[in-house]
Amino acid sequence: MPTPSAAQPIRDKPTLPPLQKAAIEDLLDSLRVEAGLARNTLSAYRRDLEAFARWGADRDLAQPGAANPEDLIDYLGHLRALGAAPATIARALVSLRLFYRFLVAEGEIKSDPSARIPSPTLRRHLPGVLDPDEVDALLASCQGEDPLLQRDRALLELLYATGARISEAVGLSSEGIEREYQVVRLLGKGGKTRLVPLGGRAQQALRTYLSQGRPRLARADRVPEVFLSRTGRPLTRAAAWRRVRQAALRAGISASVYPHALRHSFATHMLAGGADLRAVQELLGHASIRTTEVYTHVDADGVRALHRLYHPRA
Repeated sequence: MPTPSAAQPIRDKPTLPPLQKAAIEDLLDSLRVEAGLARNTLSAYRRDLEAFARWGADRDLAQPGAANPEDLIDYLGHLRALGAAPATIARALVSLRLFYRFLVAEGEIKSDPSARIPSPTLRRHLPGVLDPDEVDALLASCQGEDPLLQRDRALLELLYATGARISEAVGLSSEGIEREYQVVRLLGKGGKTRLVPLGGRAQQALRTYLSQGRPRLARADRVPEVFLSRTGRPLTRAAAWRRVRQAALRAGISASVYPHALRHSFATHMLAGGADLRAVQELLGHASIRTTEVYTHVDADGVRALHRLYHPRA
């Protein structure tokens, strides 16, 4: 067999369609300038989107708006067939969502083909992840007018609502709570601060504790920390761990529950609900999106079921 000449080079992968390439560059420029994403994050999005564009090059998908939901589901099945890791498949879907939402916002296409694709089903093999019913039971176990129960309810609501580390929660000062209880300022690793919104239930639990429970725990000496012990001193990490465990026992949860489990659950439930990976990274205070990806998994059976449902040759 004759070897290819210089005029006929061997191509390891299809050429990136020019229109797709231009659209990808526009998205990345927007994310770089307006969202300030890190270089590694942008590189990951580029790899995902260029891989999809090359896959679609021979499938009449050279135009940025040519793909439909069935094409995207087919692509996820293709990645799975190649043996891609679940986190890789999930991140590819996140990248595609960003791409098509951008095209819709720019008026390049009328509808987002990724909008019809269900968010990935997350497998619960990550240690310490509670399901929503277990979280509800855990929070409901801290009821009553006792100041310690009011404190514990506020602490648990805060941990689940914000994904805070226990050190960030027990270190929270009164000045770190926005006046209307809608946002808290958490001091994370490396002395970095971040603002995290509070949901309605967490707001109410904090409001009740600060107005009723905390004044009964506080002593003469002014203590800036929000969460106090029985003696009026700042609550320690060890004491907070014990209180979380006691709440789990009252709720009838047999699995080991510790403060970080609520952080795991916060991230897992956010992503299961369709939250953007980048947004969850910011809320958790992760320096790298790779750290956040530990919470991202794809249910292979779900992908195969969607593929069978939508693909004409499945």
